[in-house]
Amino acid sequence: MTLIHTLLATLLLLSQVALHAAETHYSPEWASITPKRVIKHSNTRNDTLANAVAALQPGDQLVIAAGTYSIERTWHLEVSGTAEAPIWIVAEEGAQVVLTRPDDKQNVLNIGQKSSVHHLCLRGVEITGGSHGLRLGHCSEVCIDQCHIHHTGAVCLSANSADTRRLFLTRNHIHHGGGHGEGMYLGANNGQFIMSESVIVLNHIHDCTGSQGDGIEVKQGSWGNFIAENDIHDTQYPCITVYGTAGKPVNIIERNLCRRSADSAMQVQGEAIVRNNVLIGGKGSGFASTDHQGGSLNLQVIHNTIINTGDAFKGSSWNAREGMILANNILYSRDKSAMNFPQGREGVIIAGNIVLGDAPKQGTAPGRGLEDFVSLTWDGEKHDATPTSGAPFERADPRFLINVDFMHLARTKIVSGAVAR
Repeated sequence: MTLIHTLLATLLLLSQVALHAAETHYSPEWASITPKRVIKHSNTRNDTLANAVAALQPGDQLVIAAGTYSIERTWHLEVSGTAEAPIWIVAEEGAQVVLTRPDDKQNVLNIGQKSSVHHLCLRGVEITGGSHGLRLGHCSEVCIDQCHIHHTGAVCLSANSADTRRLFLTRNHIHHGGGHGEGMYLGANNGQFIMSESVIVLNHIHDCTGSQGDGIEVKQGSWGNFIAENDIHDTQYPCITVYGTAGKPVNIIERNLCRRSADSAMQVQGEAIVRNNVLIGGKGSGFASTDHQGGSLNLQVIHNTIINTGDAFKGSSWNAREGMILANNILYSRDKSAMNFPQGREGVIIAGNIVLGDAPKQGTAPGRGLEDFVSLTWDGEKHDATPTSGAPFERADPRFLINVDFMHLARTKIVSGAVAR
């Protein structure tokens, strides 16, 4: 076995191990611990909720009754639990709990801005107004789950003012941020602050139409994160933007549905595994990769379905770069290229791709068009990427085969694309 084949086998084995590990950690290990004490809160007068939160002790669960809780002062949440006794702040079952403030001079809620916060879960509340809706600072083992964050003065949810580790940002509904307009802004430019080993899954993010407006943006140097199963659409910048890790463990980006971006549907600089995503309708490219705050390298783009009127795939800085793999994808362009390498593609491994539009002959086979899918349109309005019975997709390269598809189902055939059936 050659060195390159050994390297490929190792990378794919590691990626499968990482996949299994991530799927078993959508929630923190302490998520199932029963609270020691349950406290109910229903007073909506100014500061009473903030004061109740400040008095919480490890093992407490604060259950908030329906109502609008407007906190006029700057609200810093600084309480922490432990691995054996986390703190829970939750909306009462079935209740609409709205956290807000009277203006956008401050964020609605800051967690860990003054001191470190850990083993804390905020669940089921609505956050609106303010500057940032929710800002995470010195946080680890913090879970933000099933929250509705919208119509804020700036970014909806940020973690860009301190290093963060093991965040769990799950099942949230996020939309209509103001200012730059990001849904989630994670990490800081040039690695000033780094998010690591975090889980960003199952979020619905849309209408990010500020001056920038990424759906999820993960900045340079952030590493070891799992970004999966998010539904992101109608964004000004890419639905998902991920930079590089500066040599740390790669980020994994998989099973996301991204569509209708005024930029590229997804943009990844490098040091990542990008697999089983469905990307449709970016006004730039379907998938774009270029040098930004670091160089493009060690990037695997495998088993994705990318449908675009412009370029489906654009690797602007892939020429003669280490560890670049483009394999087993469906890359359909209506008007331009299935694959565009503006600076060349020396050393890029291209295998098992099905293409519509200009592409190298090596490592590709032709597709027919949108009739290859059950219900899919170029603009992403319809986005069922399930193959039809006559789709010519059984050309995947077994070296890069991923055993599960976009729907978490086992691949029974060696087919290209995100959806296996």
